[in-house]
Amino acid sequence: MIRINLLGIPKTKRGKRAAAPSLPSEGPSPVFLGLIMFLATGVILGYLYLQVTKEHTRLDNALQDAKRENARLSEVKATYEKTKKESEQFQRRVAVIEQLQNAKTGPVDFLNKVANTINSTDAVWLQAITDDGRIITFNGTALSPNAVADLMVNLQKTGLFKTVEIKETSQDSTIKEMQAFKFELNCERMSGQSQPQPQPQGPAQTKPDTTKKAAA
Repeated sequence: MIRINLLGIPKTKRGKRAAAPSLPSEGPSPVFLGLIMFLATGVILGYLYLQVTKEHTRLDNALQDAKRENARLSEVKATYEKTKKESEQFQRRVAVIEQLQNAKTGPVDFLNKVANTINSTDAVWLQAITDDGRIITFNGTALSPNAVADLMVNLQKTGLFKTVEIKETSQDSTIKEMQAFKFELNCERMSGQSQPQPQPQGPAQTKPDTTKKAAA
């Protein structure tokens, strides 16, 4: 069918519809989002900075405390070392004093024990004592060999000697009234015994009466 435009108005061509005007999209703008992210980042960094500063302060205080404690311990150690040194010096002094006392009283006690042992043994008496530091030699006279044996046993019982041995015995020809024997005993000192002062040669202080010995 043919249509005729009698009005003379140009007919619009059919085609695509005109595009509708664009409207702004809904939601925050990128600038606003960037500002928020910047502020959030600043807050986080500020918080981290405060934490790091706080930890640094804590570690610095701990270091100062450790230095003060180290200084205090150094003083304590110095005091301990000084006290220990003084204690060692005191102990050495005490040891020296004890050695001097032992050196002073040891020989006296030793000789007293020997003298008491000889006095308690019947029919014997000493004429001389010699000491070379290890062996003490007793020279004396006895009225019988049994008296010499008793003296050896008694000397051994004192605990002063390691061994007691008879070196020589012989009849004493200088005593005419009775039978007498000269003897010589070698006694090895026990380790740690104080050395007595050398004794002069001569008869013992407690020489028994030979007449009574003979009568007994």
